Amino acid sequence: MSSLDGFQANPALQPSWTRRISHFASTNTLLFVGGGIFLLIILAALFAPWIVPFEPNKIDFSHKLLAPSLEHLMGTDALGRDIFSRVVYGAQTSLIIGITVLAISMAIGVPIGLAAGYFGGKVDMLLMRISDIFLAFPPLLLPIAITAALGAGLFNAMLALAISWFPWYARIVRGSVMAIRKELYIDAARAMGVGSLRIMFRHALPNSWTPAIVQGSMDFGYTILAAASLSFIGIGAKPPTIEWGLMVALSRSKFLDYWWTAAFPGLAIFVTVLAVNLLGDGIRDMLDPKYRSAR
Repeated sequence: MSSLDGFQANPALQPSWTRRISHFASTNTLLFVGGGIFLLIILAALFAPWIVPFEPNKIDFSHKLLAPSLEHLMGTDALGRDIFSRVVYGAQTSLIIGITVLAISMAIGVPIGLAAGYFGGKVDMLLMRISDIFLAFPPLLLPIAITAALGAGLFNAMLALAISWFPWYARIVRGSVMAIRKELYIDAARAMGVGSLRIMFRHALPNSWTPAIVQGSMDFGYTILAAASLSFIGIGAKPPTIEWGLMVALSRSKFLDYWWTAAFPGLAIFVTVLAVNLLGDGIRDMLDPKYRSAR
């Protein structure tokens, strides 16, 4: 037996996931940059009460529309509120939006894709045709229609986005499960009398959710952008909720004369979406066997 065979046979000699991740991060600059920026955003959201110099919803007309300065790093808005404080607190809302939309989307889409991929046949056709109905609408048209029907508000906007996005996760999981259900260990489990539900959730799902996790990491930024778009047109977040898209919407009439009122919330959206996309690309490459073998 060669030394390489001995290395592969002995788990103690194989690199741990921690070492693999640290090695990959050190060789992938975009993952390191995206992850670092996103970590700073998370820390800012968590420690917002200790970071901001002013109460974010405090109105002070004597300080309205002040340009950026040492006292107000990003200036103030038309109500005299400190924009830096509001941008930092807006990170909390954006993170909640991303987590909530993806959680609901996966909670709906993953079981549908799991059942469709495992059972196939008429079950697959029925579930996928239902999913295709939601996919037939343009990306933002369906959320706009659902939010308009349910009523404007942040929760309704998040629910509308989740309903319009779950088919993507259903199709991703379905494709993975369809390939896995033909594996020998699935046949062996059936031969031993293991029930379908146990096979689905104990064997098929754990081996097929990696693509869904990667897709979710890449969609996180788009959920924030989509929610900001709904707030911008007036059917998303409502005052006094602090949300970046709403901040831009409330400042659009003053943008030409007081650029900082809309520029900094818009910049926060851009930086967050960019960081999450870089992080998602890095996670996809890290979990892709072809990429790891090429490195």
